[in-house]
Amino acid sequence: MKDFYVFRHGETSYNVSGHIQGHSNDSRLTANGKLQAQAAGYKLKSKNIEIIFSSPLDRAVETGRIIADIIKVPLQTDERLIEVNVGIAEGMHYLEAEKQFADLYRRWRSTDPQYADTRFEGGETKNEVRARIFEALNFYAAETPYHHIAVSAHGITLTLILQALQIQRYDIPNCTIVHLAYNKNNWQFVEYLN
Repeated sequence: MKDFYVFRHGETSYNVSGHIQGHSNDSRLTANGKLQAQAAGYKLKSKNIEIIFSSPLDRAVETGRIIADIIKVPLQTDERLIEVNVGIAEGMHYLEAEKQFADLYRRWRSTDPQYADTRFEGGETKNEVRARIFEALNFYAAETPYHHIAVSAHGITLTLILQALQIQRYDIPNCTIVHLAYNKNNWQFVEYLN
């Protein structure tokens, strides 16, 4: 059995301004986001974590590094953990995207599985993102020697992991930590560490 602690990055300037981040890499942690990351680090300090795998986007790496410094473990980036590519909606304000794309935006935001193949032009579907996220998680579970693993990721990442485990939750707060257990090719939700 292996324990995974998957967390969303801290609050960013785009979170505050209401812009869609996606693959955008110019959004930075706010002062509050750094404090959130520190608090998450102290929550994880007693969990015997051996390594943090992180999305390569700056907001996830910075959050992961703050936590790694607190719990004294290495951090490695993995492209498979990157946030969903929202194509032409990258960097747009949520209200602008909602107005410009109307029904497409509503379907993309929906947690209904029938819309999991919805994409913005030039972007990814949730099914594509879920596939690469679980490719990474399954690799860490089956092919690495670690038994207590943390993952620095994004809101959509956490939403899709939870949906795969039959838990419907959207708009995951910054620095939410989801504890998962992996045992014999099965994933299980354990708890939120908040």
